[in-house]
Amino acid sequence: MMERPWRNILLLLALLQVTQPTAAFSVYRRSASFHGSSLQSTKSRPSEVDVTDTQTDQWLKESLEHEDHLVVVVGPKNVLVYDTSLRDGTQGEDVAATCDDKLKITRRLTSFGVDYIEAGWPGSNPKDAEFFERAKTELASEERAKLVAFGSTRRKRVQAKDDAQVQALLESQAPTVCLVAKSHAWQVEEILKATREENLEMIRDTVSFLVQQGRRVFVDLEHFFDGYKSDPEYSLKCAEVAADAGASCLVLCDTNGGSMPWDVQTICNSVVTHFGGLKTIGIHTHNDCGMATANSLAGAQAGVGLIQGTINGIGERTGNADLCSIVPTLSLHMKSNMTCGNNLAELTKLSRFVDEQLNRSPNNAAPYVGASAFAHKGGLHVAAMERSPLSYQHIQPELVGNEKRVLVSELSGRVNILGKIEEVGMQWGDEITNERATAILNRVKALENKGYSFEGADASVHLMILHATKGYCPPFHVLDYAANVHDSNMDSASRVLSWNAKREEADGSKQQGATSRATIKVRTVNQDPDSDVVFEERLEVADGTGPVDALSIALMKALTPAHPYLRSVELVDYKVRILDPTSATEAATRVMIEFRDTSSDKTWTTVSVDRNVISASLNALTDGLEYALIEHASMCMLCDDDGTYMH
Repeated sequence: MMERPWRNILLLLALLQVTQPTAAFSVYRRSASFHGSSLQSTKSRPSEVDVTDTQTDQWLKESLEHEDHLVVVVGPKNVLVYDTSLRDGTQGEDVAATCDDKLKITRRLTSFGVDYIEAGWPGSNPKDAEFFERAKTELASEERAKLVAFGSTRRKRVQAKDDAQVQALLESQAPTVCLVAKSHAWQVEEILKATREENLEMIRDTVSFLVQQGRRVFVDLEHFFDGYKSDPEYSLKCAEVAADAGASCLVLCDTNGGSMPWDVQTICNSVVTHFGGLKTIGIHTHNDCGMATANSLAGAQAGVGLIQGTINGIGERTGNADLCSIVPTLSLHMKSNMTCGNNLAELTKLSRFVDEQLNRSPNNAAPYVGASAFAHKGGLHVAAMERSPLSYQHIQPELVGNEKRVLVSELSGRVNILGKIEEVGMQWGDEITNERATAILNRVKALENKGYSFEGADASVHLMILHATKGYCPPFHVLDYAANVHDSNMDSASRVLSWNAKREEADGSKQQGATSRATIKVRTVNQDPDSDVVFEERLEVADGTGPVDALSIALMKALTPAHPYLRSVELVDYKVRILDPTSATEAATRVMIEFRDTSSDKTWTTVSVDRNVISASLNALTDGLEYALIEHASMCMLCDDDGTYMH
């Protein structure tokens, strides 16, 4: 093995009793001359810097901007956040991002305060190469400063300066480069088909070459935890060689996601102690055992100062460590200093923005940022929270930009309904309120027994409360409707191919896919200022690709002249569930429709159940539009106690 002064240094440190303890709370500043071919003596060991909370942003800024004075970060007090959503995250199944998506997400991550943004592997595919090329002109300097280009150590028997993918890293002009390097002896010999010394030389040559070219270099030590368990000396040797060559951060990777938190903390502590505060140690975990977040936090507790992860935990197989869980836990429960710590209130918006850009449905059950993260259903819990919000919440949801939700279901108590009544703003007096809350709760339980589900349909509960209010006057009524379907092509396979489009058949005749026509009659507000008639009836007809689509179009045509606000309302989701499959075609059907206000980006959901799927769909549609007019439009529809209409 190559002779290096590591063992002498560690011996001196041990004699002087200056090695770092587990869970160090320190930050070190590194000497500029540290980038030599070997570590200096203990006399050049960086002095400890007393970093107060008010100084945190400054030293982190220096860490990012000044290579010659790079701060060595030791957790858990101080942690750098490294996002790899745009590289490792996109390796997840059904996760894809265009170049435009990547640029938008980069800007949002920068605004949130992420320290490093690993945006892609420029030497592996044209899309990532395009991103880094466009980033040179389309991203602001603050955004470009955070970019990391990902790559690997050079190939066997090729010098780093001659390796095409290493050159692509330089051409990306990213200020930071992250190299993946094998650190598991078995992986080196059996997968890479290289000798142990060849692998060490590949690490040394690639890192030193990129450092000489002015790049900050991080090294992802692939399979480190598995390698350390089987041959700790060689895994540490890979890390030593990378450090010797000038790497700024050594990232320990749980590549297969099979490590346990207690093992991770022990190994991270050993590595942090081994390097004696002379290098920032990072961690990169996968979620194959559901331990990615726990392992990352265990690493921070052991002194790891940089954590890699992805927004919403996207990534290969079962995903990467979820920054949307790690960042708030570090900040709120472990009291870590982070540059993004002051922006926690934007976390939920960031989570949903990334999902929207990647065309993914948000995980409602996600910790901190999910719609259900602070949702309460049991009546006992809701009653307790009326006394103290923290009785069944570990933090105030507003700290991460989320909100408390009280769910209404057959398991609810009267307190749940009272909470909803308070949200709506109804003031009936205590006696009347309690009576109506009990009546509404009984109705909810009866409807859920028939198949309704109000947990995700707050708008329907809102309307139920309004309809129980004396003087409430709906802004419109559907008087009747009819829907017809016409289809001359009964070949199911070809109908899919010709859906909503004409096509030529072999005999030259033209056929069109199934079409639907709906008529609907509504009573709504009369817009004629010279008329004494308050309401008018409108009859509209519309064609659509199916009966529900045709009804939706016809209903909007009938309502928008009187309620132009509805032009900003769109349907974003339509779900149908058969509740009793054994009833076959007579089965009851539950329809849930999600709406969105394009002007404010607010969403709401309604639900309806009927054995006629068309009627269930229309009921959910009308409820959604009624809620939009009452809750979001400027008009409020009320009647006096005698039934006289007023605005």
